[in-house]
Amino acid sequence: MAEVLLSLDQFWTLRQQLPVVDARSEGEFEQSHIPGAVNLPILNNAERITVGTLYKNAGAEKATLKGFELVGPRFHLIQKEALRLFPDKKLILYCWRGGMRSQILSWLLTMVGFEIFRLEGGYKTYRNFTFSWVRSPFPILVLGGQTGAGKTVLLRQLKERGEQVIDLEGLANHKGSSFGAIGQPAQPTVEQFENLMAEELRGINPLKALWVENESRKIGRIILPDDFYMQMTQSPRIEVEKSEAERSAHIASEYAHLDQEKLLAAVQRLHKRLGGDRTKQALEAIQAGQSEIWIAILLGYYDKTYDFDLQRHEPSKTTRLNLEGKNIVEQVDLLLQTKPKSYGTSHSID
Repeated sequence: MAEVLLSLDQFWTLRQQLPVVDARSEGEFEQSHIPGAVNLPILNNAERITVGTLYKNAGAEKATLKGFELVGPRFHLIQKEALRLFPDKKLILYCWRGGMRSQILSWLLTMVGFEIFRLEGGYKTYRNFTFSWVRSPFPILVLGGQTGAGKTVLLRQLKERGEQVIDLEGLANHKGSSFGAIGQPAQPTVEQFENLMAEELRGINPLKALWVENESRKIGRIILPDDFYMQMTQSPRIEVEKSEAERSAHIASEYAHLDQEKLLAAVQRLHKRLGGDRTKQALEAIQAGQSEIWIAILLGYYDKTYDFDLQRHEPSKTTRLNLEGKNIVEQVDLLLQTKPKSYGTSHSID
């Protein structure tokens, strides 16, 4: 059965119906890939290096022959694995540029009855899109607030109420502080984060606000795209305020039960900023199970840091909203009532 070439526009629609297969090496796949794709490499990491080196030194013909020499004995194993993974025998396929590797895998699979849709231009075409898309203008509305104000919870509730929300910390697998990686999966690479981000942003309505949590330029090891970050600093912002007791309780609910050794290590990373005395007090409180003490110490530090962060935003674009003592439904209601004042519903991208 002959393969069908897909444009990127066609890919967006068909991917909802078919599995997506990445024919690149496992190292390339780990670096970044189309979210949801399954890796079925034609050349593994070592083989790719061998073939690539030969291509540079001796040309395409010798590199091609070497590639077939290396992978040829595994052809039947690749076919069997594909049949095991995709019994319906119908899938979308790509490699780096839509070239030899995906062509070879397409040929192998059509030989055992697969219907193949191959992405024209390969992963490079997809990545060119995601790179540009996360650097495009969006109708951003920033949700700010001091540490422990429960901004992520509020964003989640806003999304359930039909608002457009992108959870940058969720995509980054990091909560944005020294403690942010505890209990989280490994962070994606920066490139893969941008792919995930672009996937979230593809369906954004430019006539409606896009809620994002206030972030620094870095979330763990992830660096936000400069253009998107600058938009965040220049966009309307709702600054939610809660009491220190409410914030402490929220932090305790999220962090106090986590691995003690990891909590200690997170405090140690802040040693230079906290100073010797406060670091010692916080460490002793963690070891003693006195969460209210170490949380109070850290809130003092993070509040000062946050006050400095506020200076990045234009005061005239910031609306303060006191949510103290309100239940979650009341908090979300107030946010939605406040939204038109700080960000008109008729706002559109220039």
